[in-house]
Amino acid sequence: MQKFTYKARDDKGNLITEKGFYAENITIAREQLLQKGLWIIELKEESKTADLLNFELDSVFAKFAGVSLKDKVIFCRQFSSLVNSGVAMLRAMTILSEQCENPKLKNILRDIKERLEQGSSLSDAFSQYPEVFDKLFISMIKAGETGGILDDVLMRIAAFMEDKARLNAQIKSALTYPTVVTVLAVIIFVVMLTFILPKFSQIFSKLGGELPAYTQFLINISELLRSYWALVFIAGIVCLVWSFKKIYSFEKGKYIIDALTLKLPLFGPLLQKVSVARFTRTLGTLIRSGVPILISLEIVQESSGNAVLSRSVGEVYEEIKQGGALYSKLEESPLFPPMVTSMISVGEETGELDNMLNKVSDFYDAEIERTVEALTSLIEPLMMVVLGGMIGAVIVGMYLPMFAIFDQIN
Repeated sequence: MQKFTYKARDDKGNLITEKGFYAENITIAREQLLQKGLWIIELKEESKTADLLNFELDSVFAKFAGVSLKDKVIFCRQFSSLVNSGVAMLRAMTILSEQCENPKLKNILRDIKERLEQGSSLSDAFSQYPEVFDKLFISMIKAGETGGILDDVLMRIAAFMEDKARLNAQIKSALTYPTVVTVLAVIIFVVMLTFILPKFSQIFSKLGGELPAYTQFLINISELLRSYWALVFIAGIVCLVWSFKKIYSFEKGKYIIDALTLKLPLFGPLLQKVSVARFTRTLGTLIRSGVPILISLEIVQESSGNAVLSRSVGEVYEEIKQGGALYSKLEESPLFPPMVTSMISVGEETGELDNMLNKVSDFYDAEIERTVEALTSLIEPLMMVVLGGMIGAVIVGMYLPMFAIFDQIN
């Protein structure tokens, strides 16, 4: 691809100047500008020497930058507004690529614009970047192109991504506090054992006398942490984490681990509600956008994030493929409560399946929010007790010998 700069006037006489216009050669570049209805005043290839001198940091940053969910939401909403306002597709992509602040997404939009100029469809152009735009996004864009409702589909994608981001934020808020408190508790416990307790141990040894069994136990742990055995312990933890990830990479191992997490005392019900909300929201959005039911189920199965849910969706796919109903297989899965399967059954019978699925997802979004609040109110005092207990255990171990010394003095 060659890079050109041109000056031209449109059908209204407005002067248009653009740098960084890409084409195979100058002949194709001229043809593309004429197809846009532009009267070419000047067209020339940009100097490669100038490119070397005008070093663009965006090209460097684009290699390391990512495309966040927020970036894609903003892009979808802006793209939908432009298409709904009657702006031509190529013009809309030009505007969005110029205004985009994310360097990686900017380069992607420029490439998509070039592919559109060469006759590629919008869904095919987006499909060249699967690491940014997943199968769900591509399928909905394709359905919007086919049905002539691209602007509506883009708004639905943006709304779906916002709901997904909110759901992820709720899960993180439930897990962040106990994780941070646990890490702090372990750090404080280790510091007290390895730095503070040894100083008390030296004082006790000078005073003489036999240390209490509990204090001696803590001192033994302190010596262990300050020896080479601590490295063996750390290596063991690293091997354990690696083994867990290796097991989770296999389909059977992932299913067993996900099934066990759903049975956890506090977080199991929350993870179940998250799985149901994600399933109903994704499937409802795809069906409402005009994506066929079987393709929608394939996408949901791939993007489920839970092996138990993925297997249940696979069984539903086979049932529908053979002419069965959606709710019949869902009833057999312990993941879906009777209320969910009943509403899906009503939606299938009335032809309002997408509306019913979205109502279920709205209900479970509210349930997740309440569950997170309840977990937070329960975990906060519990973690404070754990933190205080770990610190108190070391303090008690340090003061027990003092009581023994006082007894000897008496």
